[in-house]
Amino acid sequence: MRLPHAKALLPPAAIAIGAILAFLIMSSSEPPASRPPDAPVPLVRVVTVEPQSVQLRVRTHGTVVPRTESELIPQVSGPVVWVSPAMVSGGFFEEGEALLGIDPRDYEAALESARAALARRRSEHDRAKKQFDRQSKLRGRDAASESVFDDADNDLRVAVASLREARAALDKAERDLDRCQVVAPFTGRVRSEQVDVGQFVNRGQSVARLYAIDYAEVRLPVPDDDLAFIDLPLAHRGQRSEEQQPEVELSARFAGAMRQWRGRVVRTEGEIDPRSRMIHVVARVEDPYAQVAGQPPLAVGLFVDAEILGRRVDGVVVVPRSAVHAGGLVHVVDREDRLRFRPIEILRQEHDRVLVRAGLRGGERVATSRLAIPVEGMRVRPVALGAALDGTPQPAPEPTP
Repeated sequence: MRLPHAKALLPPAAIAIGAILAFLIMSSSEPPASRPPDAPVPLVRVVTVEPQSVQLRVRTHGTVVPRTESELIPQVSGPVVWVSPAMVSGGFFEEGEALLGIDPRDYEAALESARAALARRRSEHDRAKKQFDRQSKLRGRDAASESVFDDADNDLRVAVASLREARAALDKAERDLDRCQVVAPFTGRVRSEQVDVGQFVNRGQSVARLYAIDYAEVRLPVPDDDLAFIDLPLAHRGQRSEEQQPEVELSARFAGAMRQWRGRVVRTEGEIDPRSRMIHVVARVEDPYAQVAGQPPLAVGLFVDAEILGRRVDGVVVVPRSAVHAGGLVHVVDREDRLRFRPIEILRQEHDRVLVRAGLRGGERVATSRLAIPVEGMRVRPVALGAALDGTPQPAPEPTP
């Protein structure tokens, strides 16, 4: 026989039994030990450094200019009767080559007149000399008056002066005739010309602009901070040997390709620019228009990039610029993969690398990654530069020259 309301009493009884069992379990067990979660060890890229010998270079730029440039100016006046084929813009010529001719007939006539005048003056001089010698003998025998002797002496002096004047006039007439041919003062090229056959030119009138091509020059600005890295002739007097002149590598895009030329720094300009703190050096390239297979000429007016080869320094450690932190510190990863702060002595900072003079030893690993909050002694997981942070090998970057 079933008891009344039995089903209604079952849920409260089950809840009571569960509460009693939970209380017994919690009172009889020990509380679990708590521990902080493990902090993640950051990954950092590292580069292993080794001391090496480094050729210092100073990068700059400039424009190619001729060694000398001058105006071609006739020294006589007259109509132009012929012009050399080289007398065109861009034409080449050799030193002493005739470039144009001026009608010489007037100067030939002047030369003939000067010769005739010289012959007349010479005859007058000989006559005056004989008269003076005759009066001198008569005077020695007291047979000539003083006034006659003085006249003979004066006539001889005048004849000597006239003879000298005639000789000078003859020399000038000969030079003027020679100057009817205008010759090149040096081996060079024509920049521009303003003369043609039939044109009348005056003495002192510019008819062309020429520049020399025996060598070209490039004026290069060098920052004051870079002067210590190259051996410039700042206080040198006299000619320096070629071995003492710093070498320069010039490059420019020409005819659709990068071209290179080599030259040397031959001199520095007189002073440092007080505004830019730069000194200008002059690089020279010999025979810029030489015909060399596969090499275009170093044309005047070309804008070029330049690298001046400086001193060679031994025992230098090269690190990426990203590895150097404010205050001249680097992060070195020791053998236990812990981060150590290391002060360094910087020789030079370049665009993408830093040259370290002291503070690092060969074989040490330098971190190149930037950590959010670096802490001295913190553990890191180093990955070689050129590998991905997940450990996948990647191609190493090209070394900086």
